[in-house]
Amino acid sequence: MMILIFIYKPKSIQKMKTLILLLIPFICFAQLKFLPKKFIDDCVVEHTYYSLSYVEKHEQAEWVHYRLDPKMVLTNQKNRKKFKTDRNYYQDRTFKSKSAHKDDIKFSVDGFERGHLAPAADMKIDSISVREAAYMSNISPQKKDFNGQEWLRLEKHVRSLAKKNEIYVTTGGVLSCDLQSIGHKNKVSVPKLFYKIIYDDKNKKMTAYLMPNKKLESFKNYRVTVDLIETLTGIDFYYELDDILEEKLESKH
Repeated sequence: MMILIFIYKPKSIQKMKTLILLLIPFICFAQLKFLPKKFIDDCVVEHTYYSLSYVEKHEQAEWVHYRLDPKMVLTNQKNRKKFKTDRNYYQDRTFKSKSAHKDDIKFSVDGFERGHLAPAADMKIDSISVREAAYMSNISPQKKDFNGQEWLRLEKHVRSLAKKNEIYVTTGGVLSCDLQSIGHKNKVSVPKLFYKIIYDDKNKKMTAYLMPNKKLESFKNYRVTVDLIETLTGIDFYYELDDILEEKLESKH
């Protein structure tokens, strides 16, 4: 790929900042690979640092996909104090149907926390990533003892892997027609299970976890095959890989 760089001197610093912000999405989208297979009716939304497939019926994403590498992990660590996690939780209006509203998930009312799919701690790259992590399209209802314990520990484990190599992460709740729903403005489904798939392309290594939405002993006990998650969700993950490699990785526990 040939990249042409044009030198342009705007009349003000503000204009320069605007130009940089406009270029950031292009740069990040070019780096994001291995998205799950898209079907005709899928509502795939591309944000600056992650992509997702939003299911209106369940008012949440069936998958969120992003990349993480050593440089990003280091940047996130440095920016922990500079960029606090945004707890405002914005309705995502970047697609036609719009996401659920923050008031649809209230711990005080329904006993579920607003659980991030792309973790806020992985999205402290800049002010854009911090705000996008707080979109309700990136949120799913999670039990407090799940969200703040083993799900959190799994997220930390993912970051420890990304300190060594670039990885791709695909995560979400298992959505089905028999789920409990909460919310007043919008009916948000409450997944019974959450999954996370981690792929290291350099070392051709893939691991996957499938965890019940409740207090657990250790996330390490919930390692599964990607094949199982595909069966439960109907989603075709990492289909861009060579067929033989895909079959090998996705069938391995």
